Amino acid sequence: MANFKVQEVLKNLNKNNFKAKYFSNVQEAKTAVLNEIAPNQSIGIGGSMTIYDMALHKELQDRGHKIYWHWLADPSERNEVRTKAADADVYLCSSNAVTVDGTLVNIDGIGNRVSSMFFGPKKVIIVCGINKITQDFEQAVDRIKTIVCPANAKRLKLNTPCAKTGKCHDCYTEERMCNITVKIERAPAGREIHIFLVDESLGF
Repeated sequence: MANFKVQEVLKNLNKNNFKAKYFSNVQEAKTAVLNEIAPNQSIGIGGSMTIYDMALHKELQDRGHKIYWHWLADPSERNEVRTKAADADVYLCSSNAVTVDGTLVNIDGIGNRVSSMFFGPKKVIIVCGINKITQDFEQAVDRIKTIVCPANAKRLKLNTPCAKTGKCHDCYTEERMCNITVKIERAPAGREIHIFLVDESLGF
């Protein structure tokens, strides 16, 4: 059963016009995601270890859906795939942080993931472990810059200070990941944004 903080987050997310639900484990959330996607709908996916670890892309491919995910594309085709993902019927991703007052906070390098969360696909499904919950915006940014970006930079073998030291240096390197910071306070008009909070630690 969800603890008080998770219940408060869910209440505030729904108050902010997101469609938020709680799941006790990954399998429950995975089933719910698949149930939200109709046959023949195309799927865009933003860079996300959560989605990758859940192997949602594999099940969707097995069901015959067209998947647009730059992680699966050749380097020369990634920008084209990012563009197609932003125009898909459904967009899957995670969020770097979810605040207790019901907002989404994300930092991107290129911006394809964050922009697709609020413009383009009419249905967005965001899966987050409870490890992503933060008290407020300031704590969310701190979490991203001290946990998320260093871990991703190391995973991608980027030539950034955070990949080497494990903490943000607000660098000016060419491969810097902290280029675009977005706070989504409420679901935009005409967008159906589902947020599935899972009572597990998922992703970075």
